[in-house]
Amino acid sequence: MKKVVLFISFIMLIVACNNERKLPNIPSPEAIAYNGVSAKKSFTNKINNVKVERKLIKTGNVTFESDELDATRKNIINLVNQYNGYISNDREYKSNGRISNTLSIRIPSNNFDTLLLEISKGVKKFDNKSVNISDVTEQFIDVQVRLKTKKKLETKYLEILKKAKTVREILDVERELGKLRSDIESTEGRLKYLQNQVSFSTLNITFYKQISASETSFSGQISKAFKKGFENVRNFFLYLIHIWPFIIILFLLFLYLRKRRLRTT
Repeated sequence: MKKVVLFISFIMLIVACNNERKLPNIPSPEAIAYNGVSAKKSFTNKINNVKVERKLIKTGNVTFESDELDATRKNIINLVNQYNGYISNDREYKSNGRISNTLSIRIPSNNFDTLLLEISKGVKKFDNKSVNISDVTEQFIDVQVRLKTKKKLETKYLEILKKAKTVREILDVERELGKLRSDIESTEGRLKYLQNQVSFSTLNITFYKQISASETSFSGQISKAFKKGFENVRNFFLYLIHIWPFIIILFLLFLYLRKRRLRTT
C-alpha cells in the first residue's frame, strides 16, 4: 500500500512539472545595451568606408558699433525674414556708456553664411566675430542606432505579450514594455533636438551706440525727467484743445444741473 501511494505521488509530481509554464524569455537590459553598442560599432565601421553627410551645428557671434540703432535693427530683421529665419531672443540694455541691442537669430543652416555676409557689408569694424562648428555626426548616429534597437525590442515584447497566458506574465511584459516606450520617447526627443540644432544655425548679434556720460549720470537723468515732464504737460494741453467741444458741453451741463438744484431748494 505504501508503495502504491509513493508511486501515485511521483506520477502527480511529474504531471505538475509538465503543466508548469515558464515566463517567456524577456531580453535583459544588459543584452539590450550590448546589442546597441554592437550595432553602433557595426554602423560606424560601415560609414568609415562610405561617405556620409556630416551633422554640423554652427553658432556665430558678432559684435559691432552702429551710429543708427533703429536702422541697423530694421536691416537685420529684413535680412532674417528674407532668408527664412526667426528671432528667438531680443534684448536692449544700457551699460558702460552705451546702448546695446542683442538679437539671437535662428537661421536655416544653408543660409547661415549668406546671412552673415550680408550683415557684415554695412559694418566698418567688428569688435568680435567668431563662428564655432561642432561635428555631432557620431552622436547623431549613436542616437539613431539606439532608437532602432529599442524599437526592435518593442516588437519582441509585443510578440511575447501575444504568447503570454497568465495574468502575471501579461503584467510583467506590460511593465517592461511601458519602461521601454518611455525610453523610446526620450530618445526620439533627443534625436529631434539634434536634428533641429543641425537644421537651424544660431547667430548672436550685438550692436551698440556710444552715449555721453551726461545721459547716464544722475544729473543727466534728472534733466531728462524734467524735459519729459514738460512734454507731458504740453501733450496734456494739446489733448484738451482736441476735445474742447466736449469740455464746453460738460460745463454747460454742470451749470444746468446746478441751476436746477438751486430752484428745487
